[in-house]
Amino acid sequence: KTTTLIKVINALKEKFKIAVMEADIDSKVDAEKIKVATGVQTIQLHTGGMCHLDAGMTKQGIEGLGCADVDLAILENVGNLVCPAEFDTGASKNAMILGVPEGDDKPLKYPLMFSIVDVLLINKIDAMDYFDFDMKACEERVKKLNPNITIIPISAKTGEGIDKWADWLRTEVKNWNA
Repeated sequence: KTTTLIKVINALKEKFKIAVMEADIDSKVDAEKIKVATGVQTIQLHTGGMCHLDAGMTKQGIEGLGCADVDLAILENVGNLVCPAEFDTGASKNAMILGVPEGDDKPLKYPLMFSIVDVLLINKIDAMDYFDFDMKACEERVKKLNPNITIIPISAKTGEGIDKWADWLRTEVKNWNA
């Protein structure tokens, strides 16, 4: 997730003022990595052992960042497919990253997460030759749960698909500010 964020932030930061709220149970590793790699303002949110963020924690992050002149505030939630789906963070849009090594059957196992997101990034497509991942089957499973979802195959490692992801974000930010 963090590598994907770094790639898209670097694609967008010349046009938008971006801030990142990084959520983890502990440490500042990802927040520091994003700040160093992109130069954007970051804040680390510690969940205190919980497997998710909620709107109250998001509010604390926004207040800590001072987001008054921020065009795009990105919230990287804790990385699992269960808890984050059950708690409202107050986000305007929700994105999810599914890694090819996780398998094309994840929508069958975690339907709630796939049903509530606006965009699904299928990451690590550069590794598809090494895994038994059926892109078409995955897309069909996701569309049954969420017919209006946007699905974007990407590779954070190679950068493939990052421009399409950045374009989706540009459109959303433009719509918010309209």
